Amino acid sequence: MKSVDYEQVIASTFDFYKSATNLKEAYLRSIDLGDGFSLIPVSRFHCADGRLISNMAAWRNRFVTAYPTQFKATPDSTSRWLDESVLNQPGRILFLVMDKCGCCFGHIGFNNCINNERSFEIDNVVRGEAGYPGLFSRALDILCTWAYETFPVDDIVLRVMADNSRAIDFYYSLGWSLVREIQLTKRESKDFVSYEEAQSEDQSNSTDGAMLLLRYNQATDIGERMILTAGPSISAMESSFAFDAASRGWNSNWSGYLNAFENEFAAYVGVKYALATSSCTGALHIALVALGVGPGDEVIVPDQTWVATAKAVQYAGAKPVFADVELDTWNLDIAAVKKKITSRTKAIIPVHMYGHPARMDQIMAVAREHGLYVVEDAAPAIGAEWKGQRCGSFGDFACFSFQGAKLLVTGEGGMLVTSNRRLYERAKKVWDQGRNPAKVFWIDDQGLKYKMSNVQAAVGLAQLRRVDGLIAMKRRLFSWYKEGLLGLPGIRLNEEILGARSIYWMTSVFLDETIETSRDDLIGRLKVRNIDTRPVFPAISQYPIWGVDHDSQPTAMLIGDRAMNLPSGVCLKKHEVDHICQVIREELDGEG
Repeated sequence: MKSVDYEQVIASTFDFYKSATNLKEAYLRSIDLGDGFSLIPVSRFHCADGRLISNMAAWRNRFVTAYPTQFKATPDSTSRWLDESVLNQPGRILFLVMDKCGCCFGHIGFNNCINNERSFEIDNVVRGEAGYPGLFSRALDILCTWAYETFPVDDIVLRVMADNSRAIDFYYSLGWSLVREIQLTKRESKDFVSYEEAQSEDQSNSTDGAMLLLRYNQATDIGERMILTAGPSISAMESSFAFDAASRGWNSNWSGYLNAFENEFAAYVGVKYALATSSCTGALHIALVALGVGPGDEVIVPDQTWVATAKAVQYAGAKPVFADVELDTWNLDIAAVKKKITSRTKAIIPVHMYGHPARMDQIMAVAREHGLYVVEDAAPAIGAEWKGQRCGSFGDFACFSFQGAKLLVTGEGGMLVTSNRRLYERAKKVWDQGRNPAKVFWIDDQGLKYKMSNVQAAVGLAQLRRVDGLIAMKRRLFSWYKEGLLGLPGIRLNEEILGARSIYWMTSVFLDETIETSRDDLIGRLKVRNIDTRPVFPAISQYPIWGVDHDSQPTAMLIGDRAMNLPSGVCLKKHEVDHICQVIREELDGEG
């Protein structure tokens, strides 16, 4: 199984924030503090800002006793420190606290962010200039929130010298709590003093000072606002790429982000070709047309999915045939698929429901046995894996969604992928409205119009470059729910099975028959308590839109009646999940 490289997630994102080459780019990477204030990431060009460097040196000298290393800073030493100890350190980042006029009031940052504990350490909190009461407390809180909503970080701490009572009172007033006291030993040489953590019991007994390790405690206004079911994580990378695409991504540059997004997406999934589309539905439609699916053909789809899976079959002129799903994965049941195959069957569309992979080895074996095409509906499953292979790399085609509630978003959008060159060229012509590329404006085949814009692709490219971190955040959410609902009778989470790596796009629960409260009633009761949830899709064969009545598929009907999605926005915090779990327990108290 592939795993998220936590170090790479931190290092690559920090590197982007630190890579601005001028003030304009730095502001596009900034964190908004409100009222015209911003946190501007320190980048390499700042090393040439003589006034800033002189101010930073003066600020350090003014507050030298607050540091565990104490010496007289100079502009040269400060410039070297920025270059060597901040900009060239993958686990460190520094922000300038700026007002709307570009005046700098100090700085604040993170250090020691690459570690096994997945913790960030607040570092270099320096209020260099007076004015604007409450500015640094706001900056500290927003910076911590930014970290939790951008990275799979579990804890944020800081260190403060024990004799710095003013700073300690400041942190305590903001809700930080004491973790432990660290005993220090003093090392001194000419013009340099260093307080280091005592490494032995003897050193601890002959301490020369102490430092307090404090922990950030997240806001506790739970229940006062609605906790939504979904929501993306959007960083300065997305904003910066989108701004660049909107500013320069036209004429000769019209496809720069589209090409990069398609190429990097194909490489990530493990396929050769990718086409960016306006939606996953459009990608499915293109795939079916490219495969020659049309009137008189049947395509097997799961009865438990979003309606677009089957509607795309109708768009192609074929008939959707509904097969039942498995209770453990909520994906296509291969036994049900076999029963639905007829002489008219041309393709199977498995769906990786809510980011949990289908049993693709079984599906591919049956498809090959009967000469059927496979189009993976991987709409919510970017990065999911079945037996170590990425979803989207099994079938003849696969389709992904970047709709605003998905893990990877472009607002609306999708991607069609394949490793078959012939199918790719056929799909590309369909995608390009049947255009003959050898003759200007000459259409010699049927085609469709489902294209993505360059600006959307810019957002998608940034999301893709952050996707492993986003997946880690989703999987962490599931682990919090698993812990919080452990032992609650009658509740079963949609946990990944052996061989699967789910991205848990939606953490969902199934209420078994021992729960007297209906799923819909529980949804209503949670909504009253400001917890937004939603029902799992009903068995789509029962919709009155197909023109004929279909037999109900029992497992799909059961899941559609008794399962629900819990709040699963990627930026959700642990204390919010803990609250949700507690409310569910209270609402189901005595049942099961």
